[in-house]
Amino acid sequence: MGADHARILASQVPGAEIAALYDADPVRAGAIADEIGRGGVTGSPLELIAHPGVDAVLVASPDSTHKDLTLACIAAGKPVLCEKPLAQSSAECAQVVAAETKFGSRLVQVGYMRRFDPACAEMKAKLLSGRLGNALMLHCIHRNVSAPAWFDSGMAITNSAVHEFDLARWILETELTAVQVFRPKAAANAPGSPVFVVIETAKGQLVNVEIFNDAAYGYDVRSELVCEKGTVSLRMPGRTETNADGMQGLDYPADWRPRFADAYRLQAQAWIKAVSSGGAAGATAWDGYAAAAVAEAGLRSLTGEGCAAVSLPQKSAIYE
Repeated sequence: MGADHARILASQVPGAEIAALYDADPVRAGAIADEIGRGGVTGSPLELIAHPGVDAVLVASPDSTHKDLTLACIAAGKPVLCEKPLAQSSAECAQVVAAETKFGSRLVQVGYMRRFDPACAEMKAKLLSGRLGNALMLHCIHRNVSAPAWFDSGMAITNSAVHEFDLARWILETELTAVQVFRPKAAANAPGSPVFVVIETAKGQLVNVEIFNDAAYGYDVRSELVCEKGTVSLRMPGRTETNADGMQGLDYPADWRPRFADAYRLQAQAWIKAVSSGGAAGATAWDGYAAAAVAEAGLRSLTGEGCAAVSLPQKSAIYE
């Protein structure tokens, strides 16, 4: 994702200029710098953050580093777009929220790029139009081709379903208050075996999320919003349709990047535009905290708590 972000910023975002790059593998960092023809390679991430030619930082490093690098950006007073998750726990996310609150204004954007996906944005716009009445339920499906051997049911919640947690909060404009997780007994105990998550919202709506990381056939993300007077469903984008062997259909991408290519581009453009004007865009550090809190409730449910409550503190005024 770091390389993809660098390519997007270098070629698809007016007003952005890459000043420096860092990677744990300096050869890889140098190769990306040569490919895009921009930026020098620094010796450490903290050196990059402190670089006088760097006005803003995009963090796309391993999850375990997100909190510390984001805190370093806040300490330096530099806007930061941090890939999800903001941190590995809600307690770590709270540290980021506290640091940003102490700073006094928003510097952090979390990479929940579905907020910029044209289809997701249209779904929310149709709800806000009032034509469909109030939202009642949101059905979500999130399937991947395969999961690595180290992936488990817990990561299905903390690493995959957090996208749906944020999407539900954003579209329904409410907090998620309780989570219950189910696993089909017939499924093999494989790393990517499916989980089914049922969520209650503060407005009394229901959200369900199927996460299947070993679905085999392709990357497949869908949602249907059920309202009082109708429904809205996301359509899978496809530029071509194939007719062959007695079948007609669309091809599935191998992973998330083709499906959300527009979302990543639009997210980067919105971030740079906001940074240039002294403002902020996209998901906040508070949104990152809330998604982590929901995920932790999901883990408690997965390990035997049943329906687990989500508890959030008072939100800082800078996020209102």
